[in-house]
Amino acid sequence: MIYHALVPGDGNARSDRPYAPPSLAEDGFIHCSPDESTTLAVINAFYRNAPRPLRVLVLDEDRLEAELRWEAATPAPPPGVAEGTLFPHVFGPINRDAVERVEEVQWDEGNRAVCLRRTD
Repeated sequence: MIYHALVPGDGNARSDRPYAPPSLAEDGFIHCSPDESTTLAVINAFYRNAPRPLRVLVLDEDRLEAELRWEAATPAPPPGVAEGTLFPHVFGPINRDAVERVEEVQWDEGNRAVCLRRTD
């Protein structure tokens, strides 16, 4: 499984169409993380002030129709992520049947993402 932070209002919300956030057009791929702990580090580095609730798509990479590449973070991984960690990048929209589940980010009193909780 790979993880993608789903910022409210980011990409289309229509469940009958593939998911395509702005990063697909801007960067040429959809940013994902390889595991929950890396996802939380990314959220703490880039999404602490994002609108809430902040959710994460848990994706079955074997069911993705778009190309998936594992690449190094450029210029460096965010704080809390080991140097050399490869990140999954999806080079096309995410087909809805690749979404295994949706989880919600849980926050501590210091506004830090600490874990994910299933929403279904």
